Amino acid sequence: MGKIRFIISAGLAVVFTLGVFYFMYGLVSSAKSRPDAGEPPPGIRFGPVDLPDEVAQRTRAKPPPPPPPKDPPPPPKMEIAEVEQTTPNLPDLDLPNLDLPLSQGGGLYLGGFGSVDKNQEGDIIPLVRIQPIYPREAAIRRIEGWVQVEFTITPAGTVKSPKVLSSEPPRLFDREAIRAILKWKFKPRVVDGEAVERRATQTIDFKLENA
Repeated sequence: MGKIRFIISAGLAVVFTLGVFYFMYGLVSSAKSRPDAGEPPPGIRFGPVDLPDEVAQRTRAKPPPPPPPKDPPPPPKMEIAEVEQTTPNLPDLDLPNLDLPLSQGGGLYLGGFGSVDKNQEGDIIPLVRIQPIYPREAAIRRIEGWVQVEFTITPAGTVKSPKVLSSEPPRLFDREAIRAILKWKFKPRVVDGEAVERRATQTIDFKLENA
């Protein structure tokens, strides 16, 4: 029984093998009958392109230059009208002559200040004088006095480095005298055509107007 199965199996194997063989042979034969797939279709060329050795050059004609502009006409002459200047007639005003002292300092001013000591420094000419402020305490107590200040006149005529030499009453009017003298301006001393510094002294009096 087993021998018969073996013979049948072997026969089927041979038949299957022959069938496969004939099937493969048919595929190969059909492939040969077809045109070559690797051949490029007509009209398309693969490979180097032949270029001509001489490249044609195209020349562009240069356009002609534009015509030169014509001379512009001269500008018209302009006439400037003469304006007659008239001075308005101002009415004559009858103003009173006010001869009042000029005060350039602020605050309460109740007294005057003294002049330069002409016995020692007669060439000192003050150009700007600032009136000192009368101390409130001295004004209430009706106290008068004076302060002698020494200072330096710069080449510009300003005052620097002031100090009190003496005062009466002592220290009551010193601060206001220093503040005032720092705002003064003097005519500077000129030596060989150039302004130079110099030391000077000034006595400032504090007096009540109604005293």
